[in-house]
Amino acid sequence: MENSGGIQASLAGRYATALFGLARDENQIDAVSRSLDSLEAAIAESADFRALTTSPLVGRAEAGKAVRALVPSLGLDPITAKFLGVLADNGRLSQLKAVIKSVRQLAAGHRGETTAEVVSAHPLDDGQIAALKTNLKARIGRDVAIDARVDPSLLGGIVVRLGSQMIDASIKTKLNTLALAMKG
Repeated sequence: MENSGGIQASLAGRYATALFGLARDENQIDAVSRSLDSLEAAIAESADFRALTTSPLVGRAEAGKAVRALVPSLGLDPITAKFLGVLADNGRLSQLKAVIKSVRQLAAGHRGETTAEVVSAHPLDDGQIAALKTNLKARIGRDVAIDARVDPSLLGGIVVRLGSQMIDASIKTKLNTLALAMKG
């Protein structure tokens, strides 16, 4: 299997490649991306939905019924709704977060963007994300999509991974560096 846009030939990568291919063929990349954003928000905000997607105790049939019942309230496009049903029927809902991440990378590559993984101690607001995109675009000369997540253990600051480059401006790293220097 070919390595599409840096996506590993993993199980999640194969599902992501299939979903992205369908979205591209149907000219629905933006609709699928919005639906995946909704799914990611549901995973983050709903303990019940998170349990549905991660618990090995939920059987395929039950997961399929639950997913199909939730689709209307999540406002998913038809492609993503059907895809989510397939994941449930195949007992692969545990792969959903990895599939979302992989589809984002494929969509960014399709748009000529590079994806930067950004970890911050606190959620970034829209202005901070826009400024970060501008700075990264100036640095590498192409548009950058931001895949942001929060890690309170950083204490403050930010860590940016852009391809093989890493910019670590977190307080946690600075404190660890200072501690090592003081031991020295």
